[in-house]
Amino acid sequence: MYRRLLQPALFRLDAEDAHHLTLRALGVASRVPGWTVPVRALTAPADPRLAQTLWGHAYPSPLGLAAGLDKNGEAVPAFCALGFGFVEVGTVTPLAQPGNERPRLFRLPPDRALINRMGFNNAGADALHARLAALRGRPVPVWVNIGRNKATPNEEATGDYLRLVRALGDVADAFVVNVSSPNTPGLRALQAAGDLAALVRAVLAEVDASRVRTLSRPPVLVKLAPDLHPADFEASVGAVLEAGAHGLIVSNTTLSRGGLTHPSREQAGGLSGRPLTGRSTALVRAAYRLTGGRVPIVGVGGVFTPEDAYAKIRAGASLVEVYTSLIYEGPGLPARIHRGLSRLLERDGFSSVAEAVGVDA
Repeated sequence: MYRRLLQPALFRLDAEDAHHLTLRALGVASRVPGWTVPVRALTAPADPRLAQTLWGHAYPSPLGLAAGLDKNGEAVPAFCALGFGFVEVGTVTPLAQPGNERPRLFRLPPDRALINRMGFNNAGADALHARLAALRGRPVPVWVNIGRNKATPNEEATGDYLRLVRALGDVADAFVVNVSSPNTPGLRALQAAGDLAALVRAVLAEVDASRVRTLSRPPVLVKLAPDLHPADFEASVGAVLEAGAHGLIVSNTTLSRGGLTHPSREQAGGLSGRPLTGRSTALVRAAYRLTGGRVPIVGVGGVFTPEDAYAKIRAGASLVEVYTSLIYEGPGLPARIHRGLSRLLERDGFSSVAEAVGVDA
């Protein structure tokens, strides 16, 4: 029904208008008492082989919602109800900011892709904290993706990340340090090994310092770009490990435009979706080899089918995330991927998804 009726109607709207309309509808639904429980009972993965425990939290499925779709945590209950094994909100910055000028979000239907140059538009840390603190229950972990304000220079960026840890430490099940968005000027420079190690160490120290107050120690993951030179990628992964981060997300959107056919391919911004499938899987494999499996890796980029998700798992991803494919495939996507993953695990004789992690690396 989504692909025949809802998607054509939404795709007649401006991409960002359609996004806000959908998110508002999900936000309204999220505030309706009780409806998410029976819905999740129907959509959540029934196969115990898909479940894992990572960083002390239960993940009923390896499939999560990537950051960027629900920046302000407006519809977390609705996304949980769709069957995701975890939900990542943000990117959030300490202060609210409008982001870049519109238009800033573009669909490329023949390429099954999106280009965005949103620029960390969000309502700020206080608004996100209020929404997450008001959640009555969390059937799955909720991660918070954090970044610096556009007006904050890189030499002062660490302060923004630390403010976010202090503000959100009691409502985040994990923090994702975003230094790889192409839409905040200069941000990607923080991926340089020395700067990245210093930033991660500072964030980890702040998490530890907040532990007494929040009674929790959320893991800290780092999200890297797919456009790094191989030597720089290796150095960044090494810096993340050396600093003590608990995981990696591979990868963010790309500036590459190879093979695109839609006229919007000339738009500035980060590209996501099907064109990133192979590149992100190769980078997951490289990261798994570099880390030796010492920390969990989250694979993101071009996951449309169970086979896409499974390829990333076999390359070394303990978890995978979707965003663009949800726009194209609709709300039934998580359940379809869960069914397909169960079939693939059965085919290959794995008793759990954890057994398949990294077997091709």
